[in-house]
Amino acid sequence: MEVTYYGQSCVAFDFNGSCVLLDPFITYNPLAKDIDVNVLKPDYIFLTHCHEDHVADMKNIQSNSGATVVAVVETAAWVRKQGVPDDKVIEYNFGGTLSLPFGKVKMVYALHTNSTPEGDYAGVPVGYVFFVGGKKIYFAGDTALTLEMKLLDDLQLNWAFLPIGGHYTMDVDDAIKAAQFVNCKNIIGVHYNTFPPIRIDMEEAKQKFEANGLDLHLPKIGESIAL
Repeated sequence: MEVTYYGQSCVAFDFNGSCVLLDPFITYNPLAKDIDVNVLKPDYIFLTHCHEDHVADMKNIQSNSGATVVAVVETAAWVRKQGVPDDKVIEYNFGGTLSLPFGKVKMVYALHTNSTPEGDYAGVPVGYVFFVGGKKIYFAGDTALTLEMKLLDDLQLNWAFLPIGGHYTMDVDDAIKAAQFVNCKNIIGVHYNTFPPIRIDMEEAKQKFEANGLDLHLPKIGESIAL
């Protein structure tokens, strides 16, 4: 079981042979210029919300792969409008848990905004908790620090993917609090460095996490980490 980072908030999980891609934004990210989206063949694409820096490559990758796209109800409606067949879209909502061939996925709260690239209403942003092969992985999506994260405290998460760039989401200091709220020591940072407002000092970020007894992983774009 491993994860590959593709920049911004885009990651691909290899769940023992099932490929699950989240928030595909690669083609328009200059930091990910060496990644060829045409070779990505996920079985599932999960969207946390519908902002362009999370969905820009959704249709291209879905068309190339035949992936099933999963999202909150209103974002899923936008996915259908892009021409994704209805039988390749799964919509659900807070409190829901999907049972899929690779495991289960629970939709959880995220504090952010949500609209389509065209500026239309797209429901609410979300996060996900993946339950796969005895491991529990939290993908927060774009979010501010929120007390709802404490609801995950007793899950004994193995990994948490948290935004750390600030400005549009949590910054490093709030992400440290978030890690404490969800009771997880192994953190992979996302949503940083892509644009000037979210650039961070990576070494300083790692030091701050370490000072709080946390392990912050900042993989290079295209790099994989065993989970």
